[in-house]
Amino acid sequence: MADAALATGNAEATHHWLQQRMTAGANLVLMLWFMFSLALLPAYDLATLTAWMQHPFVAVPMILLVVTTFYHFTLGVQVVIDDYQHNETRVVLLVLLNFFAYAAGALGVFSILKVALTPGAI
Repeated sequence: MADAALATGNAEATHHWLQQRMTAGANLVLMLWFMFSLALLPAYDLATLTAWMQHPFVAVPMILLVVTTFYHFTLGVQVVIDDYQHNETRVVLLVLLNFFAYAAGALGVFSILKVALTPGAI
C-alpha cells in the first residue's frame, strides 16, 4: 500500500516538474516574441499599440503569454507553500493562490480581448 502511495506521489511530482519546465519554455519563447515585437513598432503611442494589439497574430500570443505566465506562477508558489506550510493554513493559502491566479489571468485575457475585438478602440 505504501509503495502505491509513493508511486502516486512520484508521478504527481514528475508531472508538476514537467509542467513547470514546459511553461518556463513557453514563457521564454513568448516573452522573446513580445520584446522583439515591441522593439519593432514604429511608435509607442496609444494608436500604434491599439492597432498592433488588434492583429490576431498579436492578440493570440499575448493571451498565451498571460495564461502560461500565471500558470507558471501558480506552480512555483504552490511549491513554496507546500514546502513551508504544514498546517491548515496551507489549504487556505492554496485556495487564495488559485483565486488570485484565476482572477488576475482572467482580467489579463479580458483586457487583451477588449482591445483586440473593439473596432477603433482608441
